[in-house]
Amino acid sequence: MADRWVQDHQRDAWRRQAVAEGYRTRSAFKLKQIHNKFSLMLKGDVVLDVGCHPGGWTQVAAELVGEEGVVVGVDLEPTKPVEGARILVGDITDGETQSRVVESLGGRSINVVVSDISPDITGRWEMDQAIAMDLVAKVVDFSLPLLCPGGSFVTKVFQGYGIEELVAAMKPHFSKVKRFSPEASRNSSSEVYLVCVNHKPWVAGEQGPEVVTAMEKAFDDSSPEPVTEMAATGFRVVRKRHEEE
Repeated sequence: MADRWVQDHQRDAWRRQAVAEGYRTRSAFKLKQIHNKFSLMLKGDVVLDVGCHPGGWTQVAAELVGEEGVVVGVDLEPTKPVEGARILVGDITDGETQSRVVESLGGRSINVVVSDISPDITGRWEMDQAIAMDLVAKVVDFSLPLLCPGGSFVTKVFQGYGIEELVAAMKPHFSKVKRFSPEASRNSSSEVYLVCVNHKPWVAGEQGPEVVTAMEKAFDDSSPEPVTEMAATGFRVVRKRHEEE
């Protein structure tokens, strides 16, 4: 009970601070803490915020890149406008939405990709983990070809099957791949952020990331659930609960 009280108190403290500083969710401090640790964004950078609703991360990104930067946020849920950002409604795994994202970039490469998305939950842990990891892999496969040399990629993941395979798949593309738990998210037992720094496209050459393939193989080898069943569930970005952010 004492530990639960401390956790609730800390969670409320982040929420109160978010309200005081004008952020839409407490999760804004997760991105701020990741940025402070890894120096992700510079003035004038181009940032893609995947799963941006309700806009807390988009607010932080817009502040960090300034008026000269570009922030494109995308989510299935409509998001209130954020000053200094372009908000798109759509599924990031859908080709039409991806084309709109590319168009919104105005021909510029992305400096930083940040992703705080979560999939639908089926209630079956193995299936949920497989869906979550495959969703991350789809975001990687789409966004890495658009990421500039030296760029960074940050995504939320959940501890479990596929994490080591994801890390291994990302390492050839970045100088540093680290797991990081921001102070603002320590109440969660399984949430962690994978932070990939200094994109090295010249190492991979013309070969694409193909992280989806790596994730499918990982779950085919380690999970009793067949890959075909995993694919049949589909993928959808869902509204993040404010009390958990």
